[in-house]
Amino acid sequence: MFHTFTLIAGPCVLENDEVNLEIAQALVRWSKIFELPVIFKASFDKANRTRFSSKRGPGLAKGLSALSRVKEQTGLQILTDIHEPSQVAAAAEVVDVLQIPAFLSRQTDLLIAAGGTGKPVNLKKGQWMCKEEVAGAVEKLRSSGTAQIAVTERGTFFGYNNLVVDMRVFAEIGKSLPVPVFFDGTHSVQRPGISHGSTGGNPEYVPMLVRAAVAAGCAGLYLETHPHPETSPSDSSTMVPLTEMEDILDSVMSIRTALYPSEQE
Repeated sequence: MFHTFTLIAGPCVLENDEVNLEIAQALVRWSKIFELPVIFKASFDKANRTRFSSKRGPGLAKGLSALSRVKEQTGLQILTDIHEPSQVAAAAEVVDVLQIPAFLSRQTDLLIAAGGTGKPVNLKKGQWMCKEEVAGAVEKLRSSGTAQIAVTERGTFFGYNNLVVDMRVFAEIGKSLPVPVFFDGTHSVQRPGISHGSTGGNPEYVPMLVRAAVAAGCAGLYLETHPHPETSPSDSSTMVPLTEMEDILDSVMSIRTALYPSEQE
């Protein structure tokens, strides 16, 4: 896993089977069209929501059951994030990739528990982390047992609640650790706190940033998508409409064909 350019995509948080499978089946179609490995992602719990009243998701047991149904009906590999060590064993029985959320990217006990499963782990890079701090988190994962690690870049906090993506990160972290570095095109356009104290965003910039990251050499993409983003209970202001995903992927694969023609042979 993570050995070739890969797409990680899906809704922010798990919803009903109809929505989950509509997205997953579209991902299967694009995987075939673009000959692109695809991993379905969705959260069973959004434990870091800004407001206490915000919807968090179905929870561990119901969420893992929903993810199992997606896997059984589509054959896609599955990724979900974990928030505390007690969730790790149950999640590892169902999903193919465990994810460490950005806000928990330095939590030693969580990293060690995830690495100890031997499962591939995607480490979401915290918005405050320099590459030396990322190296420490990767070492915790490696020392606890997993050899398959990816880091996902989502930008660094700057003034006025903007996230700024340094496109050098894909080469610098990728070569120095070394690990594949993915680009999170949807979370990178978040604007924390601007929507009545909750997170807003500028999704119109997602295609441009995604193309730039692919040209800069990212190892894969991480994109949240939904048939009707405005109805999503989480991250509705940054998700890519499902109808726009194919055009984005088409442009992405054209860039990769131009830059890496030998991979297409």
